[in-house]
Amino acid sequence: MKNQEKLLAINNQIDEILEKSKVLETRYSDLIAKVHPSYHESALNLIHYLSFRSFDIDELQDQLRFMGLPDLSNIEGHVMKSLLAIKTIINHLRGHNVIEKKKNIISIKKSEKLLRKNTKELFGYKSKKRRTRIMVTLPSTAAEDYSMVNRLINSGMNSARINCAHDDPEVWGKMINNIDRANAALQKNCKVMMDLGGPKLRTGPMKPGPKLIHVKPERDQLGKVTKPAKIWIAPPEIPPPDNSADATIPISEELMKNIKRGNTISFIDSRKKKCEIIIERKQGDGKWGICNDSAYIETGTELKLHKKADDGDEKIYVDELLPLEQFITLHIGDKLILHGDQIAGEPARHDETGKILQHSHVSCTLPEIFKFVKNGEPIFFDDGKIEGIIEEASNEFLLINILHARNTGSKLKSDKGINLPVSDLKVSGLTVKDEKDIEFVADNADVVNLSFVNDENDVQQLMDELSKYNSSIGIILKIETQKGFNNLPSILLKAMQTYPIGVMIARGDLAIETGWKNFASIQEEIMRICESAHIPDVWATQVLESLAKKGVPTRSEITDAALAQRAECVMLNKGVYIDKAVRMLDKILRRMQRFQKKKETMLPKLSETDNLMISHDRFDV
Repeated sequence: MKNQEKLLAINNQIDEILEKSKVLETRYSDLIAKVHPSYHESALNLIHYLSFRSFDIDELQDQLRFMGLPDLSNIEGHVMKSLLAIKTIINHLRGHNVIEKKKNIISIKKSEKLLRKNTKELFGYKSKKRRTRIMVTLPSTAAEDYSMVNRLINSGMNSARINCAHDDPEVWGKMINNIDRANAALQKNCKVMMDLGGPKLRTGPMKPGPKLIHVKPERDQLGKVTKPAKIWIAPPEIPPPDNSADATIPISEELMKNIKRGNTISFIDSRKKKCEIIIERKQGDGKWGICNDSAYIETGTELKLHKKADDGDEKIYVDELLPLEQFITLHIGDKLILHGDQIAGEPARHDETGKILQHSHVSCTLPEIFKFVKNGEPIFFDDGKIEGIIEEASNEFLLINILHARNTGSKLKSDKGINLPVSDLKVSGLTVKDEKDIEFVADNADVVNLSFVNDENDVQQLMDELSKYNSSIGIILKIETQKGFNNLPSILLKAMQTYPIGVMIARGDLAIETGWKNFASIQEEIMRICESAHIPDVWATQVLESLAKKGVPTRSEITDAALAQRAECVMLNKGVYIDKAVRMLDKILRRMQRFQKKKETMLPKLSETDNLMISHDRFDV
């Protein structure tokens, strides 16, 4: 095919796209007319992008590249402008000096400006030298630990996430007070984001185990202790100041006063084994000790306090312990009953010959979903760690055959997520608890995060609730189901009736719901759709998870954090080393923005290339 014929073919295909854009503009004119004035141009561009993507344009992109023309790969934020620019080039190459124009279309520069403006309105000011914001999920201890909140903000946290599924308004209020106090002290403007729990499908409680704690120091392969167990000793109402405690021993307040640094506590554990704890230091109203022995300690265990010098010894007793959290161990081929009756879960029971007397069973938090589930549908537990298939479905229970678990068996505990990715569940929207929590959220938060958004009706329900309190706070839509992904364009157009809004890619549930093999491309599509509407997105779930919890990152999560720079915000979950994770993410994001701008690859100057070498030293931050 000659070049002129190729140019004509490209021109004709672009004309088809433009014509379809007009059709969809007309079809959805009512929806476009209802969006907030700040989103009018963006809503049009979203429709244009959907028109563009309704065609299979792989061949068109190849033809454009072969002709040395822009291939439309970064068209999201300025669809009409880019298409008309290609048509103008083709016109000139075909000898027609016609410049294609259209009123009120978004240029590349205007597209970037709109996204920056919408991001600032939702997330506040960016950090110095960093485009992408950092959101951090606060632990419950942030209510009492002002210094931790101060450190997080000083390290680069731009918004603090408070999960309404945990704690209560009193605790949330204390967290917010600490955020406000740190903002004032550091002259920062960290935003408050509050997550509504939503209709979460989780496992119910397990049958309580013995009232016992297991002290377990770390050992090498030879059984030698490499790290003593860290023990928090305090009155029952005083929790550990951080998450570093390996075990907590409650002691009455009166007897606590007698425990001093350097004292030794000896005891006989439940196995009649002699053990001891060395008291290292005081912190607040409690004491920290270390133990080199593996030990099982029960309520009422006698502890002998050995004091320094001639003070003598003293007997103290372990206060009331909480029951050990029980679990069900599941293997491939096992059966599990998921039931609506709120009976405590327990493992399978066998007779003396090993014959099953009763299958493992556990309740769930939303038994109303049973009527929507069918035989043969898959079910996942605990972020996909356990996979099963529904063998029998009724309104009272589901009988599940376990298809995937660890070779040694997978533990299923209470309050673990349940996913039914192909079941058509008619459960969504706000729960009774959400509606109650909104009263606090509307008065105290900068942004509300709406969980499990499946369609535009969920968005409307939230907007109706917020209107009761005359609230105009920002909204972040958490996309974590297949249905939510499928309905994303209509969800956005509904949400764009208020301002500002954002989207959170809740990658944990979304990966299970959409399938592991599909998730990478689905994540990309969400980011593209958001960019076409100039709506900021949040890259969430398990970012630098190992670093935050264990203090050392994995190679794969460093790569994941680097890719997260394409989003407007990255969310970190809580962990013992969360300060370290924030600082590391700050450095990664600042460095990577020199190499990537949204999906667009940047090519900064490399040093030493004249000497057949390359250096990244100039990119140090």
